[in-house]
Amino acid sequence: MDKIEKVLNRLSPKERKRIKEILLQIDKGNFQNLDLKKLKDRDDVFRVRKGNIRIILRKIDGSIKVLSIERRSTTTYK
Repeated sequence: MDKIEKVLNRLSPKERKRIKEILLQIDKGNFQNLDLKKLKDRDDVFRVRKGNIRIILRKIDGSIKVLSIERRSTTTYK
């Protein structure tokens, strides 16, 4: 089981559904209505915010890789 699956298993069913919808939207390349922001000092790493959940993404040659899914805390972006 990889890191992202472990995080998804710890979330409530409602949060899991919300994250799945966001990931499907990102997979389709539709970034409208998402709270998407480029992270400081990085041109290829972004975060999507939904409530207290953060999805950290990396754009590599047109493809998108999910780096992590975490609850917002003081160590989320480190």
